[in-house]
Amino acid sequence: MSDFTRRLPVYLLLDCSGSMMGEPIEAVRQGIKALLSELKGDPQALETAYISIITFDSSARQISPLTELMLIKEPTIQASGATALGGALKVLMDCINTEVRKSTSEQKGDWKPIVYILTDGAPTDIETFNKACEELKNIHTANIIACAAGSNAKTEYLKKITNNVLMMNNLSSGDLAKFFAWVSSSIKTSSSKLDEKPGGAIELPPPPQGFVIVP
Repeated sequence: MSDFTRRLPVYLLLDCSGSMMGEPIEAVRQGIKALLSELKGDPQALETAYISIITFDSSARQISPLTELMLIKEPTIQASGATALGGALKVLMDCINTEVRKSTSEQKGDWKPIVYILTDGAPTDIETFNKACEELKNIHTANIIACAAGSNAKTEYLKKITNNVLMMNNLSSGDLAKFFAWVSSSIKTSSSKLDEKPGGAIELPPPPQGFVIVP
């Protein structure tokens, strides 16, 4: 891909804390695999979407830098530890600042990034989390969609990050598969409508069956 390709950056922030151990983390692995496969079959997404994966447990790290679809590898993820969602938001902001190209007088920068957050609990790094939420409000750098997975997920924290919050009642492999399929559909829709609302809010597809939008 040319250095001058205008990209649609997509960041996946995935909870890999100990409560995700077993069936949930395996479903996340399969979900990522299905997501990448689905997007690679879509010409528009293939041309524009670049994917990055950030995971968080007791700490947060970017395990896949922003990479074009054809080159991204399925990451190895394990579940353990606490829920450093605040740390993940910090990593996200650092990545957006360093990876997303800004517009110049000579050329347009990348499209506004889309961020998907999946968590089954509440942040355990509250001080860092609250500070990161304040910083995010001042930046307005991305469209952020958060999903509270299962009955232990605390939507009130996610609402501090974004107004786009989904709730899935069960942390089952079926519901997690639906979530990743929905993310794939959302990215494909966004990549096909980039010129309609440059820099605007994205148009999300209807939530999967059994999911609710948190008011």
